Amino acid sequence: MPDKVPVTVLTGYLGAGKTTLLNRILSEPHGRKYAVIVNEFGEIGIDNDLVVGADEEIFEMNNGCVCCTVRGDLVRIIDGLMRRKGKFDAIIVETTGLADPAPVAQTFFMDDNVGRKAKLDAVVTVADA
Repeated sequence: MPDKVPVTVLTGYLGAGKTTLLNRILSEPHGRKYAVIVNEFGEIGIDNDLVVGADEEIFEMNNGCVCCTVRGDLVRIIDGLMRRKGKFDAIIVETTGLADPAPVAQTFFMDDNVGRKAKLDAVVTVADA
């Protein structure tokens, strides 16, 4: 079986620094290419405009929290990304500050199609102390 694509879920409260950390990851010269999924709760995405311009592919999910109402969108986006496997080394999912990361993490164990192609590599929680 081919290697599964590693997925990192980036989570934390509103204003904790998730997008700042994501920008740092994307702008470092590490030689890795990321597909980025940004989850926004409102109709207008703010964080997507704040993500640095890079070669990475960025997908935005609006109108709901990735942990519940748009979970199906997450599965569809990951499935679509798997058709373009090889164009990126890993996936980063930046959740809205309102998200519970547990259901997002469960997606990689509960959805057989996603679980065959991608693996949950880490859940990183950003806290502004």
